[in-house]
Amino acid sequence: MDITIIPSLWFDGDAATAAEFYASVFPDSRVIDRATYPEGTPLAGQVVSVTFELAGQRFVGINGGPQFPFTEAVSFMVPVETQDEVDHYWNALLADGGEESQCGWLKDRFGLSWQIVPEALDRYLADPDRAAAGRVMQAMLRMRKIVIADLDAAYAGE
Repeated sequence: MDITIIPSLWFDGDAATAAEFYASVFPDSRVIDRATYPEGTPLAGQVVSVTFELAGQRFVGINGGPQFPFTEAVSFMVPVETQDEVDHYWNALLADGGEESQCGWLKDRFGLSWQIVPEALDRYLADPDRAAAGRVMQAMLRMRKIVIADLDAAYAGE
């Protein structure tokens, strides 16, 4: 039997808005379905859940209320190749009230944490030249958004 694991995200009433926003940011993304509370219930017609795909990965968003806000204990990593990609995802996810953190981390306006990580960072940190890897680590620790040119300079010892 094949099994699929689908992340389920708990929102405070804005799951559909979040799904539409995320689908606008990432390629190969779409909102698939919205389920609403049935007639005769106190929240009749309001969205209870939304199913969406981001870059081909399926998610479910649930409008569960304020009891369980997002924390940095769970984040989504976005591996990228170029500085243009870093800038695109960083700026898009920060739009309309997001919050920068350190080392390529940010929270979007819904409180969900993201890591925008260029391939160069992983490559440099895994390099057998541990002194160069250490310089890259120190440079990254001083950054909010990762700047690939600064990682390159640190790796080169500049």
